Amino acid sequence: MVKTVRLPKPAPDLLLLHIELKWITPKIWRRFAVPENITLGKLHHVIQVVMGWSDSHLHEFEIAGENYGMPDPDGWGPTVNPEARKTLIKALSGKRTFNYLYDFGDSWHHSIKVEKTLPAVACPQVPYCIDGANACPPEDVGGGPGYEEFLEAMGNPDHPEHDAMVEWHGDVFDPVTFECERVNQWFKRIKV
Repeated sequence: MVKTVRLPKPAPDLLLLHIELKWITPKIWRRFAVPENITLGKLHHVIQVVMGWSDSHLHEFEIAGENYGMPDPDGWGPTVNPEARKTLIKALSGKRTFNYLYDFGDSWHHSIKVEKTLPAVACPQVPYCIDGANACPPEDVGGGPGYEEFLEAMGNPDHPEHDAMVEWHGDVFDPVTFECERVNQWFKRIKV
């Protein structure tokens, strides 16, 4: 009798993604790799970490003309397709760009581009942040206009709102800081 040996499935390819926060100058962006078969629900958590958000608000993906997110059981949020089991590669349907909206009040719009496909062994861990620039705005700062006011007040000790903003934020804010290695340390805690 011949035994059938089942070989393990090969690891999925990786997608190298470039995400950019729209309408903010200087540009806030990240480049990171995820498995092509990541679910949109897990991709949301990866984006929260890579961008520096705290997952305190609703979100939505717009991919190939479809909207995905977490449907509100009470029917208050936008009508979306469930994201929990939909994989990124299937949602893309051959497209290379898509959008991600975080916090419907502050309206943080992100554009995401699939830059290329990589072999599964291309990164030391998955997900993996490769590069990026500039700090993410603080949560609840008031969208783009609020972020501009925040930066102006934080950067000028003589600004009438400086002390209030420092107290509200609770710390010094450096808008040009981005620590890729710190993101990768957080990624070690995520199961995709």
